[in-house]
Amino acid sequence: MDSLGQVFEAVSNYFALLSEPVRLRILHSICREEKSVSQIVAETGATQTNVSRHLNTLYRAGALSRRKDGNFIYYGVRDSALTEICRTVCTHIAARTETQSEERSEMRRLAEEWEARPESREELR
Repeated sequence: MDSLGQVFEAVSNYFALLSEPVRLRILHSICREEKSVSQIVAETGATQTNVSRHLNTLYRAGALSRRKDGNFIYYGVRDSALTEICRTVCTHIAARTETQSEERSEMRRLAEEWEARPESREELR
């Protein structure tokens, strides 16, 4: 494989992190602040087993930070480019959507939530 092929392979693997709706829900849950696994489970509505599996995948890929505090494990966004990509795509889809205005409004709200990150996010980079 040539060097360009290797780059495309790496980019494909990076985008694959965003190919699962549960992972997108997880990123949305923690885009503003780190949260415990139980908080992420409650916010995503997924099972703890499923959330833990996806958290592990995102962590191993370097997308998330992880810290233990007593009996709790907290996850935060380490790779803020992922949240930026999600925000950009949500904004793009909202602008293209030709369905009900309520759906567009929800997409814009979601994009704005992705964009709103506290200054403390810089510490995770």
